[in-house]
Amino acid sequence: MLPYKPHPEVRERLEELEDRTLSRFAARSVDASGRRWPQEDDPLRTAYQRDRDRVIHCKAFRRLKHKTQVFIAPKGDHYRTRLTHTMEVTQVARTIARALRLNEDLTEATGLGHDLGHTPFGHAGEDAMAEILGHFRHNEQSVRVVEFLEREGRGLNLAEQVRDGILRHSKLRESVAAEGWGVASSLEGQIVKLADSIAYLAHDIDDALRAGVIREEQIPGEFVEAFGTTTGQRIEALVSDIVDYNWRVATGDGATWRDAVGNGISIAISPPTLELFNGLREFMFSNVYTASDAKVDNPKTVFVIHALFEHFCRKPEEMPAEFQDNPRDEPLERRVADYIAGMTDRYAVKTFEQIFVPREWAVFS
Repeated sequence: MLPYKPHPEVRERLEELEDRTLSRFAARSVDASGRRWPQEDDPLRTAYQRDRDRVIHCKAFRRLKHKTQVFIAPKGDHYRTRLTHTMEVTQVARTIARALRLNEDLTEATGLGHDLGHTPFGHAGEDAMAEILGHFRHNEQSVRVVEFLEREGRGLNLAEQVRDGILRHSKLRESVAAEGWGVASSLEGQIVKLADSIAYLAHDIDDALRAGVIREEQIPGEFVEAFGTTTGQRIEALVSDIVDYNWRVATGDGATWRDAVGNGISIAISPPTLELFNGLREFMFSNVYTASDAKVDNPKTVFVIHALFEHFCRKPEEMPAEFQDNPRDEPLERRVADYIAGMTDRYAVKTFEQIFVPREWAVFS
């Protein structure tokens, strides 16, 4: 027990500061809503600060350090993992939110939680799970993690605004501006969707160059001219475009970005930059994400996912207790998918080896 109980004035001052300094279109912590069960206010932290901390301290967040971003089981120390990707996304998103006077805490909580449901082996694992179940998306699985799977089935009890941003961050290949899973209800959630694309495109180019999957001279000149040649230049160019465009996009008599948003305008990339950005994404899809040396092991990872799924459907008693229990009356296949989706790359491989690979026996004579 603490020797004293903090008074709520700290949180109240932070909430007052939000009201005085943030754009009138920013999310307010006092308006956080939609939790699965009621909770008392924290004396020191706003609602979204508390949600951010819950994500950081959950087990699914820690497992991201051993989950693939693009390169499966890279030997170099400098390749991105799903965890470092998440950190880069969150920092890009916070930069945009601060510049536009939006709520950084909601932005951060959403950014840190957006990939909690990613499978082992990156999008190859996600595609394998979709083949098995008929439908599987990591953004939807991330919501399952925070709603049900963390804390032995109790979930993290995050605000609806955070869960909504997590769900709607995912994009379609055709364009980062495509609705896909809808548009986040908060501008902060919309920022995370764009920051996700900015971060992964910039750092995936860096990793692909490091791995020799692509060469500098392969990147079309129009993209180099627009976005530069380094990770920092690419991020700065895209972030600056978003901040500038959303601050001045309103029409008529010098109206500000805040007035524009009030007329129904969402966070967006300027049309000329969006066209170039989508072109660079398509270059990466064609040369790295779907057809490159980085993907030669994808069939093996798909095989591992399928084999593990079939095994645990036959022998569910070999799963941890929380996946054997069925408090939500869900089919076994759903619980097996939850178990496998939560695995890290190395844990999936180790489990596969334990089940399917014969043990070595040392015989001494």
